[in-house]
Amino acid sequence: MYIRQLKWIFLSLLVFSVIAIWYITLSSNTVIEHTNAMYFYEYEPIYKQHYLFTLRQRLKCEDINPFLVILVSSEPKDVKSRQAIRITWGSKNFWWGHRVLTLFLLGQEIHKEDNSATLSVEDESILYGDIIRQDFMDTYDNLTLKTIMAFRWVTEFCSNARFLMKTDADVFINTGNLVKFLLKLNSSENIFTGYPLIDNFAYRGFYKKTYISYDEYPFRLFPPYCSGMGYILDGKLALRIYELMSHIKPIKFEDVYVGICLSILKVNISIPEDKQFFLYKINFDICKYRHLIAVHGITSSEIIRFWQDLSSDASLNCL
Repeated sequence: MYIRQLKWIFLSLLVFSVIAIWYITLSSNTVIEHTNAMYFYEYEPIYKQHYLFTLRQRLKCEDINPFLVILVSSEPKDVKSRQAIRITWGSKNFWWGHRVLTLFLLGQEIHKEDNSATLSVEDESILYGDIIRQDFMDTYDNLTLKTIMAFRWVTEFCSNARFLMKTDADVFINTGNLVKFLLKLNSSENIFTGYPLIDNFAYRGFYKKTYISYDEYPFRLFPPYCSGMGYILDGKLALRIYELMSHIKPIKFEDVYVGICLSILKVNISIPEDKQFFLYKINFDICKYRHLIAVHGITSSEIIRFWQDLSSDASLNCL
């Protein structure tokens, strides 16, 4: 009995010690209450990225004059998702008479899988001509480099695009609705919209994927930004953001990084009047999916199935 009590006392002291150390570690880092995006700014362009393009799409933007360029962040191994997008929401080159170009953003594969049954990225590029790749490693922590690559590609090779959308490979997009939405927008070079995230806290807990250190981001709140699952902006604004990126140190979260750039440029996020962007998966309902623009968390097989159902039942009236 006495030994059991000692065990419990020891365990309690151990737990208390761990909590105390964790608290002291956190409290030793001063959290800055008011976000100041200029903290990340350097007068000289010391953060200009010099990674090389190892693959680029074949079409020349000056020849096709795209209304909308959709750039899809994708992992090298995720061939199924790219194929699903190619035969569904990324399959048409024109919507309502306007040219739409869909391309995929990749880094270098870390461990190349020896699988002869799977298309290599190089094979895909030859077949479809829709891959943009640079020579940084394709990892979660390098997603910001991938986004910088996207803005650089637009600046250097497609600066005449009217609109740009950056999205992810697990997002279902109603491309027709997206183009309609853009056609209704008031003409402005400051348009930036998507799923808005306002007054989001910087996470300091134990979940590595969403954790960001005080050294990397010392403020309590992130600036206003749109989720990386799908944000849309004017092509001219994309050029201004890329120019600024050379002065802003990349941080772990690419969508927050773009939000920092917007804050410095004094560009406000346009919040859509209707709920058409969904951060989390919603069950398929033909009327809901007819109305939305983008929904996150959809598998490649679901993208195909949902698109087929959406395309086949045109006679159904939705209120």
